[in-house]
Amino acid sequence: MSKWIRLAWLPIFAACVLPSLPARAQGMPEAARQIVVVTTADWNSVSGTLQRFARDGSNDKWTAVGQPFPIVVGKTGLAWGSGLIPAKRLGADAGDPVKQEGDGKAPAGMFSLGTAFGYEPQPLAGSRMSYMPLTSSVECVDDAKSQYYNRIVDRRNIGAPDWNSSEHMLRDDELYHWGAYVNHNAHPTRPGGGSCIFLHIWRGAGQGTVGCTAMPKEDIQQLLEWFDPAKSPLLVQMPRGRYEQVRQRLGWPKLPAGE
Repeated sequence: MSKWIRLAWLPIFAACVLPSLPARAQGMPEAARQIVVVTTADWNSVSGTLQRFARDGSNDKWTAVGQPFPIVVGKTGLAWGSGLIPAKRLGADAGDPVKQEGDGKAPAGMFSLGTAFGYEPQPLAGSRMSYMPLTSSVECVDDAKSQYYNRIVDRRNIGAPDWNSSEHMLRDDELYHWGAYVNHNAHPTRPGGGSCIFLHIWRGAGQGTVGCTAMPKEDIQQLLEWFDPAKSPLLVQMPRGRYEQVRQRLGWPKLPAGE
């Protein structure tokens, strides 16, 4: 098996690192020692805030790490995605938006993280995440009919590509200079449930993405250097009101006042 085929499977393998399978997870995984919380004002907001938290053990209190910083989510806001906890357990209402392919929304929920990626041949100094250097043949498949749907692959290693739509990861701008794959709709993968969700560099404040969570370059670099796979880092994102409704029950950290 070639190096690139192995790398293509990294996001899927990473989704299985945590001790509880996503479909059966009942709350905060005990192994989690790092979490980033992204909140927005409501489902339609593009702009929001990210705060890091860490803890020493599963029974210890979460402590804020650093200062919160601004982010943007999908250009049409947020929608419930497929992560470690079913949306119903997160307080989803019948009228809430649900993530679909091409809707321009970032997924709400709790997610583990897959491989980091970037334009450089080597990862950031000090980063402990698995790393994929991007080349002109690396693509993320967003064709729901493809067997490679929601996977990052190297086209050179695919005998007969079966997709009609994909995102070329080596862009002509800075958006993917550094980034990380979010394990949304990854275990299992539901065709049409949304694909190729990343943390990456933003275009600028207030400029939403096609479904990812984006931020200033220095902040994504900080995250990639801070994430430690041995501490099972998680991403939680949703409107702040929903977060406050369920955070205590699920063992999530308390957000700073006024954040």
